Amino acid sequence: MLIETFVYKILGAEDQARAAELGHTDTDLDARDGYVHLSSKDQVGETLALHYAGQSGVHLYEFAAEHLGGDVKWEESRGGQLFPHLYGTLRLTDARRHWSLDTGPDGNPMLPEAFA
Repeated sequence: MLIETFVYKILGAEDQARAAELGHTDTDLDARDGYVHLSSKDQVGETLALHYAGQSGVHLYEFAAEHLGGDVKWEESRGGQLFPHLYGTLRLTDARRHWSLDTGPDGNPMLPEAFA
């Protein structure tokens, strides 16, 4: 039995529009670093708070790491945590689930109840 490891991609409104047009993610940060930045389920909340505070139009995608078309490596990043990085193309059609995040009363994106 295959146990799937879920990884998550967060896209702001501008990056979401570009991804929807292209069919895959193409962020400036990912292009600069040479890999697609992803988060584990436990890291999504912190990533939202640090990089998407005050933004609306934020999207969250869930992927099974084993089914992505590239190489997912867990590499040390923020605070010594191991983050998943995809060395390949992240196609939106590979997403298992997708959420358009609501904005909370504090103006920050909120995780959906179904995420918990």
